[in-house]
Amino acid sequence: MRALLLALALLGVAPAVVAPAWAISDPAEALADPRLEARAVALGREFRCLVCQGESIEDSGADLAHDLRQIVRQRITAGDSNRNIVKWLVARYGNFVRLDPPFLWSTLILWGSPAIALVAGLVTVLLNRRRQPQAVAPLDAAEQARLRDILRT
Repeated sequence: MRALLLALALLGVAPAVVAPAWAISDPAEALADPRLEARAVALGREFRCLVCQGESIEDSGADLAHDLRQIVRQRITAGDSNRNIVKWLVARYGNFVRLDPPFLWSTLILWGSPAIALVAGLVTVLLNRRRQPQAVAPLDAAEQARLRDILRT
């Protein structure tokens, strides 16, 4: 039986007897109420790990992410709403802590910079295409003779 379980684990097939994977590093930290724990996990997936920056606090193994997971769970246990928890974390860490920051007028240039760069590039291309190259005057007889002398040597 152990060999079968090991083979299934190596193949990536998780049989029902294998314990579930926890989003938090220590299953003892999970909230007793499954609904509150699911809420904490869902809320934790909205926040960026400030150390890793590409992962949510639920996916990160960094100490700061661990601390933020604990704070989220403490605030849920205290009865705070999701909105209040988000406000609390944003007040301390700024909108950068959110994986999907809101659109604000103060970040308009940040959100609009790809479009601005695209328009600037198109304008540059169009202006350069409109410029007509100046016609090159044909060589006169003296210049043609000099060119022939240069090409002979």
